[in-house]
Parts: sequence; C-alpha cells; structure tokens
Amino acid sequence: MPLSEEEHKGLIKTGLNLISQALSIFDSDLKLAVCNRRYQDMFDFPDAFVSPGVSFEETIRYLVLRGEYGSVDDAEEAVRTRVKAAQAFVPHYLERMRPNGRWVSVEGFPLPQGGWVTVYTDITEVRIQQQMLRTRSAELSEQLLSNTERLSETNRALSAANTALEAAKNQLAEMEARIRLTTEMIPAHIAHVDCNFRYTYTNRRLSSVIPGRPSQIVGLTGRDVLGESSFAKIKPYLVRALAGVSSICEFTDDDSGRRIRTAFTPDRNDDGPIHGVYILSTDITEESQARAALAQTRKRELAAQLTSGLAHDFANLLTIILGLQSRLEQMPLPPGAKDLVTSTLAAARRGGNLTDRIASISGRRELRPAPVNLCDFIKDLMRLAGPALADNIRLDVDIPSIGIPLILDAGSLQDSLLNLILNAKDAIGAKPGTITLRVRTVHETWIEFSVLDTGAGFSPEALEHALNPFFTTKGGEGSGLGLSMVYDQATMSGGSVRLENRPEGGARVELRLPYRPASKEEPLHTVLLVEDSDDIRETVRDMLCSLGHSVIEAASAEEAESLVDLPQLDLVLADIHLKGGRTGLDLAETLLARGGMPIALMSSLPASASLRIAAEERFPLLPKPFDSQTLARFLPTVTK
Repeated sequence: MPLSEEEHKGLIKTGLNLISQALSIFDSDLKLAVCNRRYQDMFDFPDAFVSPGVSFEETIRYLVLRGEYGSVDDAEEAVRTRVKAAQAFVPHYLERMRPNGRWVSVEGFPLPQGGWVTVYTDITEVRIQQQMLRTRSAELSEQLLSNTERLSETNRALSAANTALEAAKNQLAEMEARIRLTTEMIPAHIAHVDCNFRYTYTNRRLSSVIPGRPSQIVGLTGRDVLGESSFAKIKPYLVRALAGVSSICEFTDDDSGRRIRTAFTPDRNDDGPIHGVYILSTDITEESQARAALAQTRKRELAAQLTSGLAHDFANLLTIILGLQSRLEQMPLPPGAKDLVTSTLAAARRGGNLTDRIASISGRRELRPAPVNLCDFIKDLMRLAGPALADNIRLDVDIPSIGIPLILDAGSLQDSLLNLILNAKDAIGAKPGTITLRVRTVHETWIEFSVLDTGAGFSPEALEHALNPFFTTKGGEGSGLGLSMVYDQATMSGGSVRLENRPEGGARVELRLPYRPASKEEPLHTVLLVEDSDDIRETVRDMLCSLGHSVIEAASAEEAESLVDLPQLDLVLADIHLKGGRTGLDLAETLLARGGMPIALMSSLPASASLRIAAEERFPLLPKPFDSQTLARFLPTVTK
C-alpha cells in the first residue's frame, strides 16, 4: 500500500534525526525548509526557530543577541553581514569555538534549485586530541604539528569543495539536458562543424528538414551527409564563415526537391581563433512556392497592362474580318476565290486563337484549385491527346497508385500537359517515336509530371530561351506561347518547369507542382440557379444534378429574392446579365448585405468588360462557356 504524504514526511524526519551532525536546509528565499533534532539540541533553539518558514535572518539575529558569535559592537551590522554572505550562495567551510567552549565545524553548500544545506559537526574531541598531541609530544617539532593541523583542515575544506563541485556538475548536466531538449523541439536543423567541415554536434532534425538524410551524423563530413550537389551549394558560405563572415543562403536540394534556408555563424570567442561553424537550416519550400506564385502574378499584371488594349482592338478587328469573310463565303464567287476566302478565315481564326493565348498569359486569370483524382484526370487527358497523335507515335503513361485526391487546378494542368504532348509530337515528326508521360511524387513535397520524347531534343538556344514568350523554333507555324504558358501556369501554382535533353536522345520537360492532398470530399449542396436564358439554365441545371447537387431555379433577381430564404439552400449561382433592371451583381450585393449563404456569379462577358471586372473583384466568377468538370472544380472554391 503506498505511503501518504504525511508518512513520507515522517520517514524523512526520522532519517534526518539519525544523522549525528546538526543539519539545516534553507530554501532560495532563506526560509527554513527542514532541520533535524541535533540542530535544535546543538544550539538550544526554541521550537519557534526549528519550525519550517522561520527566516535565516531571524535565526542569525537570535544567535548574535545570545552571544553565539562572541562580543559584537553592532548586532544589526553583524546580522546583515552574515545574511549578505548567505545570499551570495558560495560554498564555505569554517571552524569556530562557541561561547560554551566547544568547537564546531560549519560546512555549507548551495542547492542547484536555490537554497542552502548546512552541516554542523562538533569537533571538540578532535581539538582536544590535537592539544593533547601538542602537549604530550614535545619531541615532535612545532612545524610537524602545525602541518598536521593544516592538513586536517585542508582535507575538510577539500571535502566541502568536492561536494560543491559535484553539485555544480549536476547543475551543468541539467543545463545541458535542457539545451538538448530545446534544440530538439525547434523545427530546424541545428549543427556545428569543425574547420574540416566534419559534424561535431547535431540535433535530430536533419531528416525532417531534408528527407532522405540520416539523423545521426556526428563524425561525418558535410559532403558525406548532403551529397556532392547540395554540399557544393553551401561550401562557399562555410568557407566565408571560417574566414569570420556570417551569411545566409537559400538552395534547392536536388534529391528531395526541398527549398532550404541556411544560416552560417563562425564559432569564435571575441577576437580569438575560429573553431568551426554553427549551422541553422530550415525548410522554406512552401514559402518559396508562395513567393514564386506572387512574383509571377505581378509579372502577369504588368503584362496585362501592356497587352490588354492591343488584344482587345485586335479581337474586334478579327471579329469584323471573320464576319465579312463569312458573308463573302455565301456569295457566288469566281473559280479560286472561295479557296482564298477559306484561307483568310483560317488565318483570322488562328489570329483569334493567338489573341486568346496572349490573354490567357497576361490576363486576370484566377487559379481554381480543387480535389482531383489523378488516375481519372490522366484517363481524360489520354482521351483528348490520343486523336491528335499520328499512327507512327505511341503514347505511354507511367503513373503510380495515388489513392487520395490532390488539390490541383485541373484545367490549367490539362492545358499544360496537352501542350507538352503536342510539342513532343512535333519534335518526333514523321518518323516512328514514343512519347512517355511519367508521374511521380517527390517526398510528398511535389507532384512531378514529366513528358519525354524520342525526337531530336532541344537546341542550346531553345534550352536557354524556350520558356520566354514568343520564342519558337517552328518558324511561321508557331506562336512561341506554348511553353511560356506552361511556365506561367506552373509558377502561378507555386511550381516550376525544367527542360533538358536525355542522354539516350530526345527531350524531357519536367513540370513540378506542390503536393497538396485533399483533406476530405466536398459536400453536396442545394443550389439556387439564377439564369434568364431557358436553354442555358437547363444546361447548367443538368450539370449540377449530374454532380449530385439539388437545384432550385429562378429567371430574375426578383424571383431569386423571393426564394432565397428557403431553409435548405446552400449556395446561389447567378448570371451577371438578367432580365429586368437588376443585374446578377446587384442581386449578389443585396444578398451579401443580408448575410448568409455563399454567392457566385457566371458570365460570358469578355475579361476586359467593366461589369465583369467589378463582379470578379467582389465574388467568385465562373466564365462561360464551361463544362461539368469545370463547374465541379469551381464550386468548392465558393463554399470555402
């Protein structure tokens, strides 16, 4: 049966009373915590002075006034002097003769958590024996006796010093354990290397900052631990630190794909020699992804300002040309003229496609990330890409089993991969060849899509400039916007694009996007669909129903307001243009002021239209035309 707290205290008290010396323990505030019976008996203390809580100052004052320390000129000064010495918490040993003629040794040492332990030993018999030895051994020299006494005193002082040293050792061990615990809790790799770049200290965080690296690295060199590529990136900063210069660098670990920020601090005291380098490394992959996306957004905004007016005017001119040529095509024409009209229409349509692609790069495009089943996505991609490939080209797919949906902008990813596959087709040309789409995850940091072909590969100029807008190696057949669009869409998502030639021949384009698993499936909703066109409303209703949602329909803002208070509604999806005097934007503003459910708008207006811009600034907007997959990706962005 376990002992109670009172029983524990009783056992401790009994144990202390068995000690032959007098013992007292004062806490960090110099209040008595515990003492034994010998302490009270030795100094003949009243009960009040052996009760826990009595102050050291009161005890000393009692002893001074009673004459324990002999005659003193100023009692309060004597008390203050002894209290001040105790507050210094310095180990001490002394011997003194008490007023009653008995000798006592006083041995005190501080506790690691604060406070004092003091042991009082009656050494009167030792002193008497020393005196008898001095008296009865006249034949011994005075020097020998003196040395013997000093040796005895030195041994006792050494014992006290050893006790204090052991206490300091325990305190240092406790401090080291706390420092070790602190470094392990910090979400960063902390290490020290000597002047030969060999690790002399490390916490166990390296493998979490850079996956695939060992945690136990003391005794290994930086090259052994990081590999030749990553070590080469940080070595110049280590050399600078050994020269006395602190620095910070960022680098990408090629094996894991992680972006790492590392600080290097010289290990030196004042102006003394440098003994090595302290290293602090943190994983900034997500931060760098966000920075890249923000930088690309700013570039797009600048490009939009430069091209929006030109693209708008060009689109208007192409619309006129297409209209006139279509009318001309319906008229009776002389031989050969119809072919000219057909060629003109084809060129105008190609100009329109080019305008759309410029707008897609420089315009106000919002990312629409949503949960994507990667296997289903790749199957849809293959159905789209297959018919565009000639019989001489085989399309292979290498994709791992990824059981969870990933958060991706499926529309832009599909555009990018189709673009890369069609570029690979052009690179292969008329000879037989193979295009391989390879998908893999990189340490749950990236999802990597690689398109490999057996064509001629990239020229040195293409490797350097292929991601720049309007660069093309296809002469008049290419716009130079394909790879630029891929790069733009990847960077907007926080990803990257890399081009290279394969050693066995052909090219490889690597598209990396952040690996973000979907937390859960999106719930089904009851949607209030507001659209004045019966045909379009029916089409969108069928899309929503095919996705599992329930639909309530309205043809105007007024009709929608009469239905919006239905308790089962979860979402409002309204067209911007509605019958009557109120737009879908007016309806959305009214509903927003009332509070409640999420609101989204849809529109067929061009991106430069002022009404569309105003709507897009206030609410999620779905451009027309769209299909059910686009709608499925759009809805989760509205309800979050």
